[in-house]
Amino acid sequence: MNSIASAPSKDLQRILCIGGGPAGLYFALLMKARNPALQVTVVERNRPFDTFGWGVVLSDQTLANLRAADAETAALIGNDFHHWDDIQVFFKGRQVRSGGHGFCGIGRKRLLNILQERCLALGVALVFETDVTDDQALAAQHRADLVIASDGLNSRIRQRYAEVFQPDIDLRNCRFVWLGTHQTFDAFTFAFEKTEHGWFQAHAYQFDKDTSTFIVETPEAVWQAHGLDKMEQPEAIAFCEKLFARYLGGHPLISNATHLRGSANWIRFPRVVCAHWTHRIDVGGRSVPVVLMGDAAHTAHFSIGSGTKLALEDAIDLATEFEHNAGSVDQVLEAYEVRRSVEVLKIQNAARNSTEWFENVPRYTGMEIEQFAYSLLTRSQRISHENLRLRDTQWLGGYEQWLAGGKAMPPMLMPLKVRGLELKNRIVVSPMATYSAVDGVPQDFLLVHLGARALGGAAMVFVEMTSPTPEGRITPGCTGLYNDAQQAAFKRIVDFVHTQSSARIAMQLGHSGPKGSTQVGWESTDEPLPSGNWPLLAASALPYGEQNQLPAAITRAEMDALRDQFVASTRRAAECGFDWLELHCAHGYLLSAFISPLTNLREDDCGGSLENRCRYPMEVFRAMRAAWPADRPMSVRISAHDWAPGGNTDADAVQIARFFKDAGADFIDVSSGQTTRAAKPVYGRMYQTPFADRIRNEVGISTIAVGAITDADQANSIIAAGRADLCAIARPHLADPAWTLHEAAKLQSRDIDWPKQYLSGRDQLYREIAKQQQLAAAANAVLVAAQGEETH
Repeated sequence: MNSIASAPSKDLQRILCIGGGPAGLYFALLMKARNPALQVTVVERNRPFDTFGWGVVLSDQTLANLRAADAETAALIGNDFHHWDDIQVFFKGRQVRSGGHGFCGIGRKRLLNILQERCLALGVALVFETDVTDDQALAAQHRADLVIASDGLNSRIRQRYAEVFQPDIDLRNCRFVWLGTHQTFDAFTFAFEKTEHGWFQAHAYQFDKDTSTFIVETPEAVWQAHGLDKMEQPEAIAFCEKLFARYLGGHPLISNATHLRGSANWIRFPRVVCAHWTHRIDVGGRSVPVVLMGDAAHTAHFSIGSGTKLALEDAIDLATEFEHNAGSVDQVLEAYEVRRSVEVLKIQNAARNSTEWFENVPRYTGMEIEQFAYSLLTRSQRISHENLRLRDTQWLGGYEQWLAGGKAMPPMLMPLKVRGLELKNRIVVSPMATYSAVDGVPQDFLLVHLGARALGGAAMVFVEMTSPTPEGRITPGCTGLYNDAQQAAFKRIVDFVHTQSSARIAMQLGHSGPKGSTQVGWESTDEPLPSGNWPLLAASALPYGEQNQLPAAITRAEMDALRDQFVASTRRAAECGFDWLELHCAHGYLLSAFISPLTNLREDDCGGSLENRCRYPMEVFRAMRAAWPADRPMSVRISAHDWAPGGNTDADAVQIARFFKDAGADFIDVSSGQTTRAAKPVYGRMYQTPFADRIRNEVGISTIAVGAITDADQANSIIAAGRADLCAIARPHLADPAWTLHEAAKLQSRDIDWPKQYLSGRDQLYREIAKQQQLAAAANAVLVAAQGEETH
């Protein structure tokens, strides 16, 4: 990047916007409206009335942002909007309709014309039919102090300075075509149709009094199987008309891109992410900043209607920053990029979830339309269960009733039966290492830790990973189940849970492998002991990290012995009375080290292919399943993604889950990562839930969702959408052992309860106490607000 000093913002006199789409036009008029002395020019390659889109969609929230930014422009746009509240889903001959969604449609051409007219009224110079091939020459011609690169998806400016902007462009898996029709729709309509080769979907919405956008989308493989890649436009449009005839009311589909030949109007959506949005160029000895805006900087899939929204809000944000930031141009641009890039990332993450849902429609077609529609509405994870209640209380209440098969209740409070075990709700306490054992023997701390959470309303509590051998412990403070003293201590905990609560309790067995002999969590996690380290075993002689011990590659004889030790611990767990058993095959521990190609370099029949890498973990699981009572469930925890180049991905996790399902697993506990120190997870709310979703709905096995699930609303959304069957909550239960009761108390404000037969008398007492605590806290908050005080 150039090191030429920037001019202070007060010297900003001339702005050049290259590209006359929504971003460039709106930024131009906002800056001109705020400072009429500015010379602002917009250069566009097309004529004023040329556009190749149909209608665009904006939410009520975006409209509010437009009104706050420039009321006059917002009023002009609002006068031409077609507003609707409902979403209608057509699927397998049935339909579902829900309301309260609050969207507006407007023709893209009309939107641009409004922005153009407003620009002219304010004195912005509009230059049309000018194809910009050299941004530097144009900047020199207009003596620009600031260049806005709003030149769209195929931005030449982004490409020219790619070394600085560092764009990452990902072509998604579906083909779509943007069409129109004079059939009008009174709701945003999603229509799904199955053909002999697969599923197509239509996204349709009205944007003026007699015209609707009609987008047809299907996976690349389905598109090719129908020969659409070889069809000319008229033939392909006729195909779509026939496929979606029931929704078109006899109206044809229309293309406004007839200049394109063959199948060129069918495109794959390009997701654009740029590492940087600003760059300085030398224009006649002056340092001039170039700023990416709109599709030049980022894209988000049309299924959440966000492209125009992002462009307009980019313009609002930068104009506002110039208005309120008294610093230099560089300081303004830095503040804009830092703040705006975070907001865009949130939208792009939601758009990614939405995109993947539509790319994988067959994953959900086994659902009834009620759950299929719910899954569709919450696909981005930005719309939650309670948000849907705000939008359409009656519809969601009906869905809760359908899901529960009787009286409506929050999905997380629905009971669940697995084999011979009944769980009173869908919340379980995750296995969490407490490092409180002595020689592997659980102490009173673990009794209190698990006992308190069993009394806290969760359906089941998991014991931390427990080793079948002394050498399989992670730390000296970790539990084992290989001698009588340990078994007796665990039985005491199990008996407490069974006699003092209606919760169930699960044992998780695992061997630390290359991650063993390390310090306890509050010292240095995953770091070797300062002294007294014991020998380690692993799938291959690879240390977990450079600072960790070098383990020995486990031999066949050692594998046989360890398998038998897992079985012995399984029998001890059964004798203790544990209700559920889980085998830990995740997080880089021994069995996980077999599964990941990053840690398994074996050349025998347990190395190489994924099937071979799973061979020994499957052998251990089958032996444990044979020793575990048939009426008690078993689960397997896996790392569904290694988050590292060359490692397992969620596609591999699907096959891993199939192996364990075939071996008799009832549940897959879906975690990810921690298999290598090179892992770089993409964290966020419920960030691992999509893995549980995919496994559950592609493999047909129940799953446990884990990871950054923090409130009842998220849990309800996960269960209701069929993304998982149980939610494992960790950190919230550390902070509040009665998390489930407290969350249920919040929900009880709507007089909703779980069935009384799943509650003991003590549970009901604790639940009532929790409810009163919530009411008291709410009353105190009201009192404090009335007094104008702050609480800490």
